Amino acid sequence: MANYAMALEFQNCIDCRACEVACKDENGVMLGADKQRIWVGIVEGGTTLADTFLNFYPSQCNHCEEAPCVTVCPTGASHYAEGGIVKVDPNMCIVCKGCMEACPYGARFVDETKHAVDKCTFCDGRIQEFGTTACSATCPTKVRTFGDLEDESSDIVQLLKKRKFFVLKENEGTMPKLFYLVPENEDLARRMIGEGIKYHTWNEINAKYEAEAEAKKPEWKKA
Repeated sequence: MANYAMALEFQNCIDCRACEVACKDENGVMLGADKQRIWVGIVEGGTTLADTFLNFYPSQCNHCEEAPCVTVCPTGASHYAEGGIVKVDPNMCIVCKGCMEACPYGARFVDETKHAVDKCTFCDGRIQEFGTTACSATCPTKVRTFGDLEDESSDIVQLLKKRKFFVLKENEGTMPKLFYLVPENEDLARRMIGEGIKYHTWNEINAKYEAEAEAKKPEWKKA
């Protein structure tokens, strides 16, 4: 069984929002709707002209191995699906918004058309046919690499083996599956990422993620 994840070369993001448009088209969301499934965050920093920087951080649901949104859901609407994808069953959702409060990444919203909470699904409906997400396929600067962590030959595993990376809000203990790639230029990395962010290598964390996925697989619901 696959365990899907995404690596992000965030320094390549040009804030064109093509990923957002592709996501809205794929999921039938009106253009102009704010922060529906995926978005691009902006972080500015620096104290002088010489060290000023502007970062674009593409983000979405992190499809955590230890998803707090699943834990708090009183009806089982939020659940783990095949491929380790965190999903919401709109027929079971009572819009209590507990999952929205529990998510450290602000990745959920109320879809008024479904009368349920919704979020990114890693385009699980198109993976079998196209092998990737709409946002990843559309990005003109190849920010996003989507793939299967259990496939040693996949592009994402090969990329993670070569590069250091970090995850957002690691102290939450969610084991997120959005991996942000550290710029290979160390000076650039220090300016863009700052202090206090822990870098990882694939060899260091692979076993931990693999063990967690195996433990969760009995909970994966079939589509």
